[in-house]
Amino acid sequence: MTAQPKRYMTEEEYIEFEVASSRKHEYYQGDIFAMTGGTEPHNLLAGNAYASLHAQLRRRPCRVYPSDQRIKVLTTGLHTYPDVTVVCGQPQFIEASRLTITNPTVIIEVLSPSTERYDRGMKFQQYRTIPSFQDYILIAQDDHRIEHFTRQEHGIWLLYEAIGITAHVSIRSIDCVLTIEDVYEKVELAPNKMGITREAANEECDE
Repeated sequence: MTAQPKRYMTEEEYIEFEVASSRKHEYYQGDIFAMTGGTEPHNLLAGNAYASLHAQLRRRPCRVYPSDQRIKVLTTGLHTYPDVTVVCGQPQFIEASRLTITNPTVIIEVLSPSTERYDRGMKFQQYRTIPSFQDYILIAQDDHRIEHFTRQEHGIWLLYEAIGITAHVSIRSIDCVLTIEDVYEKVELAPNKMGITREAANEECDE
């Protein structure tokens, strides 16, 4: 989400504006926020995760959507575009044109320096109010690392971290597996502020 919002809009105005716009925008409480384009590593990570889940769910009653699919959090009014969305069962839309889904089962976000705090904080807080939402997956760009949050009973969310090229996460709500090897295929890890990847830093510490 960008720092500066555009002018105040109603939800109906936003939806009309978004159809005509060449860029994607989030919408929240009357403000719209332009979404920046992804880097090559970001696009590869999102695409690899989408491809892996699409292959596993092809003949099952779940649908996998890339980042052009908008979702709405009904309890808060947030409209946003996750990097990957999975819906099991019949997708529910807020309009006849089937543009905005309200019942995601799994949401995947690829972390970046400009959005990581938002993805971990306010956005995840709002996602958790969606009754159908079961799994939240965060993919790092500077390390072979996937964080997997799973809904438990009584509103508790359990975190599992898959770290290293041989690791994987099991997504029980859709009976799928995401391996680090598949998700990071052909991805050159982004360096951190010190100019090195976490993987390289770990290798230096092991020497």
